[in-house]
Amino acid sequence: MAVYDLEEQDKLDDLKAWWKQWGNTVAGIVIAVSIGVIAVQGWRWWTQQQAGHAAVLYDAVSAAARTNDAAKAKDAMAQLADKYGGTGYAPRAALIVAAQLFENGDAAGAKAQLAWVIDKSSEDELKQIARLRLAGILLDEKQYDEALRVIDAKHDQPFVGIYADMRGDVLAAAGRLDEARNAYQTALAQLDPKSAYRNFVQLKLDALPAAAGAAVKAATATPGPATTQPSAATSAPSAPSAAQAPSTPAPAGAAKSTGTAPK
Repeated sequence: MAVYDLEEQDKLDDLKAWWKQWGNTVAGIVIAVSIGVIAVQGWRWWTQQQAGHAAVLYDAVSAAARTNDAAKAKDAMAQLADKYGGTGYAPRAALIVAAQLFENGDAAGAKAQLAWVIDKSSEDELKQIARLRLAGILLDEKQYDEALRVIDAKHDQPFVGIYADMRGDVLAAAGRLDEARNAYQTALAQLDPKSAYRNFVQLKLDALPAAAGAAVKAATATPGPATTQPSAATSAPSAPSAAQAPSTPAPAGAAKSTGTAPK
């Protein structure tokens, strides 16, 4: 029994020595892990609470938009942006409010909401949607340079087609037709060939006036038959007089195509 007692005493002494050397470190690790677990659980609880409150305000914005109550929508959005602006509900609600304000004629209010999304949202997709809508409002206001500045911001590949289409609209409205044509062609190259939206872009491209250089070339071109008709008439010695000769179709057709009446 004495032998066992000595062995147990040695083990206890070794354990005490180990604890004396490493005990504080072990205790610190345990405390740190416990604090970490508590912090994570607390953060999850807090974010769930935030999301829950934000969801209530988002529903209020949606309900106000459905009833076209702009005042209630703006009030709920103001609370959402102030208290829960970091949630995913806030930028989505701002897009809803912006659309409602624009439909009600408040372009300035709509632009403010879209600018908030661009500045505050953490989701690139929502920012790019906001830029597209903001450029559309600026186009309506004939602020072409500002609209181009907004639309020329960096955007992801899925947005290339619709951004190019909007750029074409702005350039066409500004009278920069060659650039608008290039923008529409870029949009067509990016959009799904089977989509109805692509067909709409094609219609806008086809509706653009002809390029200035092509129009000038067509207007100054001299049709061949009109220049050869007089020589053909004078080379025939027994040709009838001008009053008796029947009209010839070639000069008439050329005159019609050039818009110039024959003398």
